[in-house]
Amino acid sequence: MARMSARQLWKAKIEGRLPKSAGGALEAAAAAVGARPAFVGGVLGIDPSLRGTGLAVIEFARGRTPVLLHSRTVRMKPSVSMPECLAEIFRAVEAVLKLYPVEHVALEQTIYVQNFQTAQILGAARGAAIAAAAVQDYAVFEYPPLRIKQAVVGVGRASKDQVARTVMGILGHGAPLASDEADAAGVALCHAFTWRPEG
Repeated sequence: MARMSARQLWKAKIEGRLPKSAGGALEAAAAAVGARPAFVGGVLGIDPSLRGTGLAVIEFARGRTPVLLHSRTVRMKPSVSMPECLAEIFRAVEAVLKLYPVEHVALEQTIYVQNFQTAQILGAARGAAIAAAAVQDYAVFEYPPLRIKQAVVGVGRASKDQVARTVMGILGHGAPLASDEADAAGVALCHAFTWRPEG
């Protein structure tokens, strides 16, 4: 059997036709994931940032390719104050959760940054998004960037372009997604691929 790409492996897993014998570390990892119960339902993926928060809602169903239901970037001009940006992030997440069928919310964790002020700003943006989900009683899951890349591309050090291309391949999405939206979709895919039910 010809070696399959990460995108083909995930697609095969979702469709329930993952090869039983596939060589290589990535294939072994994908086979192990295939043993878990598949996630079914909607996931809102969030890539938080004060002036460019990416949102993506993906629907997962057994035997079907994941479907991108909605994506957008919450863009804020530099002239807009931080409290106003946080309020807009909160409202955007709240609106998406009211409009689309979502079971879980998944966010990218803040990466290590040397600048304390930058870390504070990123933390505030994440907090606004988490609060919007929490007040509506949604389960919220967080994933480090390395884990997201491993789950989606199969390589923890994959570039943003690699992640975006793989995300669009998995979704069968023809038009390129904006960078923040592709990252948000990657978070949602990571959640669905690695989530385990409690108990």
